[in-house]
Amino acid sequence: MAEFELKRFWERVDVVGVADGFSVALDGRAIKTPLKRALVLPTEALAAEVAAEWRAVEGKVDFGKMPYTRFTHAALDQAVDERAEISAKIALYGETDLLCYRADNPQELIERQKQAWDPLLAWSAEELGSPLVATTGIVHVEQPRDSIRNLTDIVKGYSGFALTALYDWVTLSGSLVLALAVSRGRIGAAEAWALSRMDEDWQIEQWGVDDDAEALANSKRETFLLIERAVSMI
Repeated sequence: MAEFELKRFWERVDVVGVADGFSVALDGRAIKTPLKRALVLPTEALAAEVAAEWRAVEGKVDFGKMPYTRFTHAALDQAVDERAEISAKIALYGETDLLCYRADNPQELIERQKQAWDPLLAWSAEELGSPLVATTGIVHVEQPRDSIRNLTDIVKGYSGFALTALYDWVTLSGSLVLALAVSRGRIGAAEAWALSRMDEDWQIEQWGVDDDAEALANSKRETFLLIERAVSMI
């Protein structure tokens, strides 16, 4: 969804306590989301991060440089109006989870993936009741229907800020298992990101760094970690 366009008109940015939490006000006027909902956040800490982004605006508002604001917009707009659709998109990743598709060579990479990814698949089986099948190569492997149903039901239990975080972690990593592991505290976001990058890191070791690819990866990593920080404030 496109963000609304806005140029700076305000002098003061304040965090304001409201009935259901905290809001951010520009010269005394509370910010609204792109869909004109009240921007009401559950904690003062998260509101302070959003306020800091609005204080830093010079000239035209660039939401691409305001990740906390974008996160809250998504949680208060899309995760409400499009909850079913977003949940379905997330659940689909269980059918093609990154951790299930392994290299068939060289042996060193095969072993790295096994040691790093097998414990998370075991956790999915034991803690989520959702065993998944690993394979080599890129040919699609059918996952157990009961596992996909269980994962789908788990995802459907998320809403608002938690659903938004899960969506970002899944789409950035390519793994529903990793996203759920971060969400449920099994691993931290930094570890999950590293686990999702095993193939790319292997390629870098063999062929060196591509500057453009590295810049893109670093940007995605920062977003991945920022979402964890945002969730910790809720």
